[in-house]
Amino acid sequence: MLEYAPMDVSHILDSLNDEQRNAVASPTKNLLVLAGAGSGKTRVLVHRIAWLLQAEQVSPFAILSVTFTNKAAREMRGRIESLLGHSAGGMWVGTFHGLAHRLLRSHWREAGLVEDFHILDSDDQLRLIKRINRSLSIDEERWPAKQCQWYINGQKDEGLRASNIDHENDDYIKTMLDIYRAYEDACQRGGMIDFGEILLRAHELWLRSPQILDHYRGRFKHILVDEFQDTNSIQYAWLRVLAGDKNNLMVVGDDDQSIYGWRGAKIENIQQFNTDFPGSEIVRLERNYRSTSNILKAANSLISNNQGRLGKNLWTDIGEGEPISLYEAFNEQDEARFIVDRVHDWFNAGNRRSDAAILYRSNAQSRELEEALIRVGMPYRIFGGHRFYERLEIKNALSYLRLLVNRHDDTAMERIINVPTRGIGGRTIDLIRDLARRENISLWQACIDNVNNKLLTPRATSSVLAFLELIDVMAAECETLKLHEKAEHIVNNSGLIQHHEKEGGEKARGRIENLEELVNAASNFDEVSGDEVIDITSNAMLAAFLDKASLDAGDTQAEESEDAVQLMTLHTAKGLEFQLVFLAGLEEGLFPHKMSMDSLTGLEEERRLCYVGITRARTKLYLSHAESRRLHGDVNLCRPSRFIKEIPSDLIDAIRLKSTITRTSAVGSQLSSGTISRMSGNIEVPQTELSLGQRVAHGRFGEGVVLNYEGQGPNARVQVNFDDVGSKWLVLSYAKLEIVG
Repeated sequence: MLEYAPMDVSHILDSLNDEQRNAVASPTKNLLVLAGAGSGKTRVLVHRIAWLLQAEQVSPFAILSVTFTNKAAREMRGRIESLLGHSAGGMWVGTFHGLAHRLLRSHWREAGLVEDFHILDSDDQLRLIKRINRSLSIDEERWPAKQCQWYINGQKDEGLRASNIDHENDDYIKTMLDIYRAYEDACQRGGMIDFGEILLRAHELWLRSPQILDHYRGRFKHILVDEFQDTNSIQYAWLRVLAGDKNNLMVVGDDDQSIYGWRGAKIENIQQFNTDFPGSEIVRLERNYRSTSNILKAANSLISNNQGRLGKNLWTDIGEGEPISLYEAFNEQDEARFIVDRVHDWFNAGNRRSDAAILYRSNAQSRELEEALIRVGMPYRIFGGHRFYERLEIKNALSYLRLLVNRHDDTAMERIINVPTRGIGGRTIDLIRDLARRENISLWQACIDNVNNKLLTPRATSSVLAFLELIDVMAAECETLKLHEKAEHIVNNSGLIQHHEKEGGEKARGRIENLEELVNAASNFDEVSGDEVIDITSNAMLAAFLDKASLDAGDTQAEESEDAVQLMTLHTAKGLEFQLVFLAGLEEGLFPHKMSMDSLTGLEEERRLCYVGITRARTKLYLSHAESRRLHGDVNLCRPSRFIKEIPSDLIDAIRLKSTITRTSAVGSQLSSGTISRMSGNIEVPQTELSLGQRVAHGRFGEGVVLNYEGQGPNARVQVNFDDVGSKWLVLSYAKLEIVG
């Protein structure tokens, strides 16, 4: 039995379950609360603080609470004061950056700063790096400022100064360190710090000023941290130094929801907490108040495939609920139609559209879903992002395509004349714009006139001429190409791919995937236009496609107050919940993502991301994958995601809508292994021991399924969809295939 202080604390404890009470009223010095999805972690944090203030008579000045967003900090303070019935002034409640900034403002001299130091935002930081690179004569093409910014911020997140890093005779690291050192000097001279510097400088303040550290260790007797699984190296180091070996540190998190490794979060922080703080107690919050039992069983089974987990098994008393529905679509268009139809049925049954969410791994997947929603006139909202045709990289690519149709499109011209950067600066563009306005001509014609009349500097003239030639050359090369081939040629030859590759990080990868999806959009437009009189290689076809893109972009998202379907990436969905959830695109290479499949660490983070997606659903969950999906305009056969196989089959209800899908005959068509397996009877390859649908092994390519054939006997060619390398055509006499099933 817990012994409480001799005051009425029933309002703090009565609404909690046993595990929550153990966490809230724990006498343990250091405490790790493993809070599963939907288990009430925020409630536990709020009630723990209320318990400390009322039951243990802790002063508000002795409490430091760390959250990851300012919104969460405001909500936490509000809920604490509501529970207490009065203000809790004196507590420090805020984000890592907010609290560290407060510390630096109070101790600017000891931190080596000027009193009125200025915080650089991301854009300010980028502009400063560009100036530094110019002063160092750094080649912008080879060393883009965005890449330098990413490197500097990454080192600071790891707690590393330029002086702490050995270049190891690596040209890349040597160059980056030169920029990093110059950047540090410029910031120090100018009295500036960036966001990464705030925490790094605050950590160094602890280490260099023992008297200040002792003061705050003595003050903050209780430190509470939310979303602990998302902490990076410098955040954890800052906490460890402040906590020391005497303070009460309570961290709340879920190792199964650690999905931000790509932005520096270290799952190791929560995994090694007990080692770093010996004698810590672990309290597991496993009762889920959100989802049905079937959904939780699926999530538990999936995540059990990860190694090194701290261990947790979600349960609920809500009831079993409906089975998880699995739909195998013919292609991505069929997948989108199915999802939209189910949302329509949901709405017609009296539910709100906003209680339904469509989740996907890659931002590029939204395009097909958006088009399906637009076709039926269903309101939707991209949560935390832009519609497909409103995304920066898509607007840039479309501007290049628009110039192929009409060189005098000033809007397109102005947008991409220096994207990617090609030495046409703001001053040059102003001169071009001024001439166009004076002579009442297009920007394109103004460029030609400036070049011909030598009105620009030699360097600017060369850059402008190179741009004009680039457009003309690409137009000539695209003249006889199909629409999707035009799009692919522009994407590959405009420099946009390389431009974003240099940025690095998850955002850059998303931009490139969006550009690839634009090619797919053009390819689909080839198929669905239905206008026989338009030559698919003509500018008329391109113009029609551009018109459609403009119309789709112009159809704005639903208003905040409007009942609309929610579309978002799985990363964006963390922390949210919906009655109805769709997880789209569950295919190998898409989810888990191909960039994450080469390492166990990457694959396990992808599995945690899937776990997050599943646990967003309250009552109904749909999983879907496509047998084939377009990539770069070509149809590719797809294998179902391994994550589907990791969910017990008795929890899944496979949906078959064969009547809605038109397929060609088995022989001579592209079929996935799933399609083959559903065929009635086997189709044999003549004069061989092979049949379609049979599993075979190859010495180089591994195992796969026979999909198709040409010819007969030893000279026959067979198409095999290999598990690891995809579809290959092989001559039987040379392939030496072994039948394995």
